[in-house]
Order: sequence, then structure tokens, then C-alpha cells
Amino acid sequence: MNNGATTVLALGISLLMGPFLLQAIADDHRDKKTHKARELAAPANKLYTERCGGCHLAYPTVLLPSASWRRILTGQSDHFGEDLSLGQLERQELLTYLDANAADKSSSKISRKIMKSLRGQAPLRITEIPYIIHKHKDDDVPKGAFQRKSVGSFANCGACHPRAADGDFDDDDVKIPAQ
Repeated sequence: MNNGATTVLALGISLLMGPFLLQAIADDHRDKKTHKARELAAPANKLYTERCGGCHLAYPTVLLPSASWRRILTGQSDHFGEDLSLGQLERQELLTYLDANAADKSSSKISRKIMKSLRGQAPLRITEIPYIIHKHKDDDVPKGAFQRKSVGSFANCGACHPRAADGDFDDDDVKIPAQ
């Protein structure tokens, strides 16, 4: 086969295979995104979703280590200025659930990154985690974004991550409100 025929054959194969290759690339991206979302799945415990999610985002449990979750529930009478008013059975159910699904018990990539960044610390807030702070550094987030009225604070994940309640914090989907 001469060079001209080889080029024509290669071009023909490219034209025929192009859409399939593009679809394969899109499928791979979707699969990676789905896997990442599963790492940060929305909480599956009804009590956690109702009691904690009633006041703020029911954060994915893999964002904090067990020691942090224990500290939060131990100090339930002063939970950032609020009294959680949990009964003993509710507290125990939450402790069991949060402990079993905490960052230090997870094999997810993000949990490993969080645990590495903590260096043994047990913060009370997700916004105190060095890895989370790094992901929201100034060159990625416009100056003053967390002070905007529509955002309110660094803890209001749903303001910029529209699918935060589903555990989806993908950088590609971030929409930072103008005001």
C-alpha cells in the first residue's frame, strides 16, 4: 500500500472511530466523576440527615475523623452556640454511625488526603481542615467570596457547590454567586 492509500485509510478509520473515541473519553470522565461522588455520598443515616441536616448541610461523614465527630457530639450542649438536645439513644446512634463512616475509617482518596493534612489533629469544623482550606485557596476562589451575602461563610458549601447535598463537590460544577 502506498503512502496516499495509507493516509486515506487512516483518515477513514479516524472519521469512523472519532465519535466512538469521543464517547469513550466522555464515559471515562463520567465514571471518574461518579466514583468521586460515591466517595462523598450523601449521608445514609436518617437520624443524621434529619437532626444535623435540619440546621445545616448534612456533611459527608468522610470529611472528618472519628475523633472530631466524638468531640462534636461530646460538646452537644454548646454546638457552635446551639444545644443539640440529643437523647442518649440518639447520641449513641449518631456516634456509632459517624465513627463507622469517618475519614479515618474510609479508604476513599479524599479521606486519605484529609487525614494526611490533619497530622493527628481532630478539628471541630470541616472548614478547619488544611486540605479543604487548600482546595479553596485565593487563586481558585475570588477574593471576598465567602463574605458575599449569598454565600455567608466558608461553611455554606451549597452556595457554590449546587449538588453538595448529594455529596457532589466537583470543581467543574462550582458556581460562585456574584453577590
